[in-house]
Amino acid sequence: MPIELISFKTCPFVQRTLITLGYKDVAHEITFIDLANPPAWFLELSPLGKVPVLKIDGEVIFESAVINEYIDDITGGELQPKEPLLRAKNRAWIEYASNMLGTGYMMKMAKDKEEYETYRTQLMSQMQRIENQLDDGPWFNGDNFSLADTAFAPIFMHDAVANYRFSVINFESLPKISAWSKRLLKTPAVKQSVVPDFEILYLEAIEKSGSYCWKNSIR
Repeated sequence: MPIELISFKTCPFVQRTLITLGYKDVAHEITFIDLANPPAWFLELSPLGKVPVLKIDGEVIFESAVINEYIDDITGGELQPKEPLLRAKNRAWIEYASNMLGTGYMMKMAKDKEEYETYRTQLMSQMQRIENQLDDGPWFNGDNFSLADTAFAPIFMHDAVANYRFSVINFESLPKISAWSKRLLKTPAVKQSVVPDFEILYLEAIEKSGSYCWKNSIR
């Protein structure tokens, strides 16, 4: 069954799905679009006008968390806890990671210091909550790599851009996140989940936005 993923090159939600596809070694094709000027056929496929969109056997699935569960379900299901309560908690934390991605994006796109600091404070609070949630690892659920790991990995990938030029994470005060993020970024499926020119494209987007953090070279 051919699988096609509709993608935008710097989208962290697409990256989640690419990590899952790569980790599960699922053959797939990628079609890239420009979200700033999406083709009409894409808007017909995507009810929300967002990526990723997965096309399989003539059917369309949207929303990265749903896509990832489907991919895992058809390939053995080992990236999701079997116990219902833990599975539900993982889903909740995956949604939390989505919120963190939004906070990080708004922080980096903020046009002035006040707006930047508002989102920075919010992101730091979210990071501390994750630090408190983590146990000894190596993964979010302990010994078992899961969809929760694929959900958080793009946060750390974006944070590491340009040798952490725009990072606001104090890894010394967040030792569990530090160890977890470094482990994730070394994972082959994570490393291979972005296009070769990802860093260039990502930095170009921040520069083009004229954001506060770009202008002030915040580190």
